[in-house]
Amino acid sequence: MKAVLCKEFGPASSLVLEETTDPVARANEVILDIHAAGVNFPDTLIIEGKYQIKPPFPFSPGGEAAGVIASVGEKVRHLKAGDRVMGLTGFGSFAEKIAVDAMRILPIPRDMDFVTAAGFSMTYGTSMHALKQRANIQPGETLLVLGASGGVGLAAVEIGKAMGARVIAAASSAEKLAVAKAAGADELINYSEVSLKDAVKELTKGQGADVIYDPVGGDLFDQAVRSINWKGRLLVVGFASGRIPEFPANLALLKGSSIVGVFWGSFAAREPQTNLENFQQLFAWFSEGKLKPLVSETFRLDQYEDALNILTSRKAVGKVVVQVRD
Repeated sequence: MKAVLCKEFGPASSLVLEETTDPVARANEVILDIHAAGVNFPDTLIIEGKYQIKPPFPFSPGGEAAGVIASVGEKVRHLKAGDRVMGLTGFGSFAEKIAVDAMRILPIPRDMDFVTAAGFSMTYGTSMHALKQRANIQPGETLLVLGASGGVGLAAVEIGKAMGARVIAAASSAEKLAVAKAAGADELINYSEVSLKDAVKELTKGQGADVIYDPVGGDLFDQAVRSINWKGRLLVVGFASGRIPEFPANLALLKGSSIVGVFWGSFAAREPQTNLENFQQLFAWFSEGKLKPLVSETFRLDQYEDALNILTSRKAVGKVVVQVRD
């Protein structure tokens, strides 16, 4: 099979596309013929050795995939060859085949294609877990989404609306905000032109946001912690800005607020039943038309460098997907 391989830590240009041996399923695994793989910010980190997971060399990036099961291990009972599925792989999805733990596989709804499915699990799984289990967001609360035009940001906008929140979308350009508006955002903030803190205070009559969804970190985090309501929850989702911020603990004291970590991959592994229930709700919303995943660009497997560089440059709008098979 063909696979994009990382043989040493470095930028996307250091990866190679090569023929390698086909994977063999263990007793609790399935072999997935990959049709499409989602591209996520952690993929840009894992190839440079900057992510919390450091696989042994050589490895393939790609933390999520969709395709058809080719075979199943002897202990797998709930899945079979021929099933259309999506999977949280961690790494290894920039390839034609992969062995995946069967507990990390979900059947794809009939009305969802492989490209959409490949970009669905990580963004919507992360945002659902963040807003439901970690923030416990309630109808009528105000949700501020930073980086609102990216994959997880757009998912947070849509899920927030589906859960009854008032959603303020914040992004760095009018073009990106237009995408967030189309996803259902109630209010928009262009933080390249105005102070995030001042704009949030104005839109909330001085109260601040009840829940802040932050996949960006850096300077925006510094402003966001000063834009939070009494008993607010600031969700730490990621650090796309490149800087992990430091938190002034006195602000949590003054606002009775919480800084809440979100690590969906660990949650999905530790609480698979709750994760399954989340996806059952997400699939229902998808079928009802409440979730409309935006895949802005697709690339062939041999265009992996271009796909990764879009995320590194922070130019991605919605999801970027590598299409492995037609």
